[in-house]
Amino acid sequence: MRIVVDLTHCQGYAQCVFLAPEVFELHGEEGLLYAPAVPDDQAERVRQAAAACPVQAILVGEEVSAGAR
Repeated sequence: MRIVVDLTHCQGYAQCVFLAPEVFELHGEEGLLYAPAVPDDQAERVRQAAAACPVQAILVGEEVSAGAR
């Protein structure tokens, strides 16, 4: 599974960091770091993180190629 985070929309709420800390990490107060290639054992956590994102900044799987610009 691959993901892309639209960092122009990300507001640093960090819901993704709480739900999938092995994939997402805050750098400083609002800088988000993430692994675009998600390990299989983290896929469900990442889906939950994407659903929990208040601004829907995380694109998952098929959305990556359709929504990434």
